[in-house]
Amino acid sequence: MIVSLALWGVDPAGALPGPDLTGAIRGLVATAVVLGLIVVLAWLVKRGSLVLPGRRTSAPVAVETAIPLGERRSLVIVAVEGRRLLLGLTPSTVSLVTELSTTAASPFSTELTRQASGETR
Repeated sequence: MIVSLALWGVDPAGALPGPDLTGAIRGLVATAVVLGLIVVLAWLVKRGSLVLPGRRTSAPVAVETAIPLGERRSLVIVAVEGRRLLLGLTPSTVSLVTELSTTAASPFSTELTRQASGETR
């Protein structure tokens, strides 16, 4: 009888009977804290605020400018591997319009005028 009372956290000397819940509560709180930390770390990694070892810190492709031309069509200047490219985007196609100069970033309209007139470098 004393063994079964000890399992329920009852003091055989006459304390109030009932299960000892402090260990269970501590376990639940610890589990909630660990799960919360996992969720926060996953959110930081997804957002890019936390960089994991071995991941690239700089993006290999950067969008410099995007100009909408109408319904779901646009011209975009992207920088990739030291090159600047003018791309035409539609819902089903990505087309290379031209490669832009990398030395002095000329204004977008000047570059378009140069390309439209057929000038070459």
